[in-house]
Amino acid sequence: MRWRKQGMVYGPDGRSEWARHTALQPTPLLTPDGRFRVFVGMRDERGVSRVGFVDVDAANPSRVLRVSGRPALDVGTPGAFDENGVVPCAVVERDGRLYLYYAGYQLGRKVRFYVFGGLAVSDDGGETFRRHARVPVCDRTDRELLFRVIHSIMREGGRWRVWYGGGSEFTTERGYQLPNYNIRYTESADGFSLPEDYAVCVDTGGEDEYRVGRPYVIRHGGLYKMFYSAGTKSRGYRLAYAESEDGVRWERRDAHVGIDVSESGWDSEMQAYPSVVAYGDRVYLFYNGNDYGREGFGYAVLERW
Repeated sequence: MRWRKQGMVYGPDGRSEWARHTALQPTPLLTPDGRFRVFVGMRDERGVSRVGFVDVDAANPSRVLRVSGRPALDVGTPGAFDENGVVPCAVVERDGRLYLYYAGYQLGRKVRFYVFGGLAVSDDGGETFRRHARVPVCDRTDRELLFRVIHSIMREGGRWRVWYGGGSEFTTERGYQLPNYNIRYTESADGFSLPEDYAVCVDTGGEDEYRVGRPYVIRHGGLYKMFYSAGTKSRGYRLAYAESEDGVRWERRDAHVGIDVSESGWDSEMQAYPSVVAYGDRVYLFYNGNDYGREGFGYAVLERW
């Protein structure tokens, strides 16, 4: 496939206390009036993320229509799994409501952080969300001690199919802890809880690669297509790609992702956290650039599959 870059869409201007910088992990929802409401994590001066949104014209995502003036979802209460940040991951419509699956961060003492998956519900189109529960819907298990977060979920054949990131370790490289996780698949009867059984979809490859995550799964041309991020010790995140006939067994085809870092500018060192959506005959790729989206997020247009 091949993508044509369109540049930056939005980044915070630094004037808001809760959104000094970063528009992390763009998660778009197409609205009935022809907008994409792109949910993002916006960070304060301490780096703590809260969920906001950026409305863009679906026919021309370079055109920003509105930016949320306050968090749609704030951090959790002291001691909760999401007390140190919330980041959007997936949003689905269900029974006239929006359900936002999000990553909740909590700092550790012997490890840098823990991150587990929460769920929040909106009755006003994503202007505000309330927590489904104060505890994770994706909590730790014996084989997933530190990381367990839903990133793609879809309803098929009476079941909720889930692709998520999970892991139990950090490794230390030159005195710095690196989180180790891979991409996993499971199924949920209700979309509100996950069983402990899973299949690894995409694993890390080689000694240099230490994490693969943020799987964004779509269906196209009779295949399941997954866009995700791959992180190595030798360079920043890059976008990656895999295909599957059944959504469970996947073939990595990273060389076919059709986009790479620029020679200079906002995505010259890193590309991360992809989401892929269609509008009419166009397909868009939203993603973050350098320093995990500190400047904001941008997009590209598909030229060919």
